[in-house]
Amino acid sequence: MRLADALDLIGEVPDFPEPGVLFRDLTPLFGTAAAFATVVDALGARLDPEVEVLAAVESRGFLLAAALGYARGIGVTLVRKPGKLPSVASRIDYQLEYGTETLELPAGTVRPGARVAVIDDVLATGGTAAAACALLDRVGAAVTEVAVVLELAELGGRKQLPDVPVHALRTS
Repeated sequence: MRLADALDLIGEVPDFPEPGVLFRDLTPLFGTAAAFATVVDALGARLDPEVEVLAAVESRGFLLAAALGYARGIGVTLVRKPGKLPSVASRIDYQLEYGTETLELPAGTVRPGARVAVIDDVLATGGTAAAACALLDRVGAAVTEVAVVLELAELGGRKQLPDVPVHALRTS
């Protein structure tokens, strides 16, 4: 399957999770085996070959990072919402385009100096990606990049990540 055809499966849901927000739904892409494989392969092709760990952002980043980690032989750590981890290395609160959120990094999953790529589905305002990078920085990891399927350029998320390369398969 062509990458463009796979990315065309991304749906748009108006007014979710609140009025005025246009939610990008990757569920149809994930549910189409050929499209999912194409996207994972495309993310892997752009990944820094020296990456040691993938930091998967909850929750759709989990799907992408797990498949990418398996395909590339790279370990995955899960950047979680609060209350999901028995042992937390660091916690951060951050601003979303429609509220605030908190992320936590599990203790003992990323060693100081490890080269880590942050994996998520969508880069919108950049708050989530910047928070994940900050968590990794706190434990001494070196964030090599942020890789996403879709970047919403009009929301300016890259501005939140001035020192980190951002790789998006599609920018709209």
